[in-house]
Amino acid sequence: MRTRVNLGDSRVIESRELGDGMAIRRRRETSDGYRFTTYERIEKPNLIVIKKAGSRELYDREKLTTAIRRSVGKFFSGDADIEKLIDQVEDTLYGLNESEIPSKTIGDAVLDQLAKKNEVAYVRFASVYHEFKTLDEFEAILVSRRKENKKK
Repeated sequence: MRTRVNLGDSRVIESRELGDGMAIRRRRETSDGYRFTTYERIEKPNLIVIKKAGSRELYDREKLTTAIRRSVGKFFSGDADIEKLIDQVEDTLYGLNESEIPSKTIGDAVLDQLAKKNEVAYVRFASVYHEFKTLDEFEAILVSRRKENKKK
């Protein structure tokens, strides 16, 4: 049998900022001794994504996460690495101070972050993002990556 607990009447025992600085973990306790944890995340303003065909839709972090997971597969050690990459992409997008962003800008931001993290993941995402139809197109991206690496 479950007892009903009034969570609104609680006090904070401990607060801790989570790694990205955009969330806080709070440990709370009710007056009758029940303890629980809450997570508070800073809400960012909505972004509108302008699609290739000109249509508009709300930015969806889950949709981007799914696309990245599907294309980079096992080249990251876990979900935390992908979440960190998406946080960095979002920082770039929100740093533009625009309410409407072309989907190309999002794809380019993802590619920029992937280029820093894992070259194979970069090429896999690029092949989907650029919709390669031939091996020559695929080879061209490899050549451009090699040129960029030599500049570094």
